[in-house]
Amino acid sequence: MVGIISKPDTRQKLEILSADAQYDLACACSCSSDEGRTRGADGKWIYPVTLPSGGKSVLFKTLISNVCSNDCKYCPLRQDQDIRRCSLQPEETAAMFLDYYNRRKVFGLFISSGATGSPDATMDRLNTTAGLLRKKHRFRGYIHLKIIPGASDAAIQEAVSLASTVSLNIETPGAGNMAKLSRSKRYIEDIIEPLKLISRLTARGSKYEKVKHTTQFIVGAAGEADAEIVKYMFGLYNRLKLHRVYFSAYQKGLGDESIVGEQTPIQNPADVFMREHRLYQVDFLLRKYGFDESDIIFGHSGNLSLTTDPKQAWADRHPERFPVNVNQASRLELLRVPGLGPVTVKRILQRRRQARLTSIEDIAALGKKPPKAAGYLVF
Repeated sequence: MVGIISKPDTRQKLEILSADAQYDLACACSCSSDEGRTRGADGKWIYPVTLPSGGKSVLFKTLISNVCSNDCKYCPLRQDQDIRRCSLQPEETAAMFLDYYNRRKVFGLFISSGATGSPDATMDRLNTTAGLLRKKHRFRGYIHLKIIPGASDAAIQEAVSLASTVSLNIETPGAGNMAKLSRSKRYIEDIIEPLKLISRLTARGSKYEKVKHTTQFIVGAAGEADAEIVKYMFGLYNRLKLHRVYFSAYQKGLGDESIVGEQTPIQNPADVFMREHRLYQVDFLLRKYGFDESDIIFGHSGNLSLTTDPKQAWADRHPERFPVNVNQASRLELLRVPGLGPVTVKRILQRRRQARLTSIEDIAALGKKPPKAAGYLVF
């Protein structure tokens, strides 16, 4: 006997909507496979995150609706899909979140949504949920709000005024690539201009400068090259001052294979996720290691190597920069050494103020043995 639930209650709707929220990574979630995509044991809607302080906690993460009027070919929730649709009211979302928060199960909230009706109608549901928490329940903790493409300036400003973090997903580099994936989204008007507005609203010295600003690329859906993504990523960081860029590898079986599949050059699932991983490595090089867009090495196809990490590729291209004298090199010079990360470099700089380093064993004693680094250093 099969039981059919014609009218799901709040918890049943959360089971559906939190599962559908998994496709959006543009939040505080870790990008590592053992952290960022593992839902909490107490329910499908809580996600492990790394806090700014370095500790661990969990986010209450859900869509408020999986009803969507968009036609994005990479998205399993697009309008022509035959899936079970449902929506949460702002009061339902706020009440369920507060129940978990008051029991110390989660530290904050991430809410997104399909485009239900107009962009501003959807933003009104998101902003109303956040407004209930901020104004009625006096919640002062972490709230991440998704900005719907095409939302008005007023709706975006209201979201920024309520949130700790906002994100609008860029999805793909350039209007040409977006045209392959969606006929309903206007790349410049619906995505790029709102990203610029959020950048202005959260700029240093502005009223909302403490609000974080993130975005996400769907990697491989439009057949784009890594070089195109990196070019846009560099602009997002340097011109629009985004705090983080996230990447979600397009996976076969989720989208419209009749169009997207033909455009995706990498079919091996392991290679798809390695490509995503390489882009995260480039992201760290740009944000943490002092690398420039011109330092990133691409193959003839415009893609990053799947076998060599981008820092190693740069070092192999520039043998004249090595070996580096570990006792004299600057922080940025040490960060260019394969095998040395920001934590190890910081410890090296601290240690050499006290005593000269004489061998690779001295660096290994700082907490991590860096076998790659040995061939690039002199003492």
